[in-house]
Amino acid sequence: MIITKKMVAALAITGSLIFAPALADTVKIGMNVPLTGFAAADGKSALLGAELAMEQANAEGGINGSKIELVRYDDQASPKQSVPIANKLIGQDEVNIAISGSYSGATRAAAGVFQSEGVPYISAFAVHPDITKSGDYVFRTSFVGEVQGRAGAKLIGDTLGKKKVVVITLKNDFGQSLAAGFKSKAADFGIDILNEYEYSIKDRQFGPIVTKVKSDDPDAIYASGYFFTAGPLVSQLRAAGIEVPVIGQEGYDSEKFIEIAGPSSEGILITTSLDRDSSVAVTKDFITAFEAKAGYKADMVAASGHTAIKVAVEAMRKAGTTDRQAIRDAIAATSLVTSTGEISFNGLGEVKKDVQVQVVKDGAWHHYTVINDKELLAPPVE
Repeated sequence: MIITKKMVAALAITGSLIFAPALADTVKIGMNVPLTGFAAADGKSALLGAELAMEQANAEGGINGSKIELVRYDDQASPKQSVPIANKLIGQDEVNIAISGSYSGATRAAAGVFQSEGVPYISAFAVHPDITKSGDYVFRTSFVGEVQGRAGAKLIGDTLGKKKVVVITLKNDFGQSLAAGFKSKAADFGIDILNEYEYSIKDRQFGPIVTKVKSDDPDAIYASGYFFTAGPLVSQLRAAGIEVPVIGQEGYDSEKFIEIAGPSSEGILITTSLDRDSSVAVTKDFITAFEAKAGYKADMVAASGHTAIKVAVEAMRKAGTTDRQAIRDAIAATSLVTSTGEISFNGLGEVKKDVQVQVVKDGAWHHYTVINDKELLAPPVE
């Protein structure tokens, strides 16, 4: 048989002379995302961001002429739902790649299924370090929790110059990984952790913690949480007369946090992935297009869903095939400017990018600074 140049090009991504599966008229990307339950607001933003990326890609010709279809299911941010969804996406829908637009528990559980079946899987914003440890088919386009925690230590101890800090930690994968990263670098920035207090994701009344924090008299507070816990917490801290800087993370990154906390949200700082005041065309275009589609302002979760789909589409375009190994290899080699920054991955599938710091000013999120210390922000490698 004569091997033509076209055949060689089609096979180059795998490095072998085995015919790679051709792209169909429609290429399916799977997605597990919480659309009901406590995380539904984040799930809605993640899905709308993902849909926007799909629509933009289809307007550009899809994947080498093939139309993209986003197949999504509601996982309620629950491992009990995400595992059967993963099996359904693989067995019934026959997706070639999948995205998690969900929280860490659901994403960790699903990651093992996708890895075992050799289907590339991208976590859009779940932070737990074990997600990418599932194997070499699993990637993450947002920061692992520890990286964001380290950035928080630099922000407080170096940028703000605050040294006496109270840590308030949400007792779940998200909060504990952030706290671990913060505590690992606090001393390097001269921070003295006065106390650490934990709370449950169901808590909305923080009287005992607020009383203790007031007694501690810190210079700053490092508090993990989601918008629906952080809003009440910040409101109650401010109502008690505690006016020191409160530093949160991407879980606060929603217009709903500002709605819940009201005037108490002014001046709150967070580490996150989306810079609302970015001069980068990709980010500016995303912010404008998302608001037009969704009817509300873009948040980190929306940008993360958008980013994950962009990475998936770019990888499939480069692979030029539905071969999952070829797609996985193309993801690993990614270098792409997205709405959440310039994306590349290390050997573990962890993202390498800068941390954005946003501040609430005049009732909206705005640019404060950027943390780009590559050594400090280096993701785990094993």
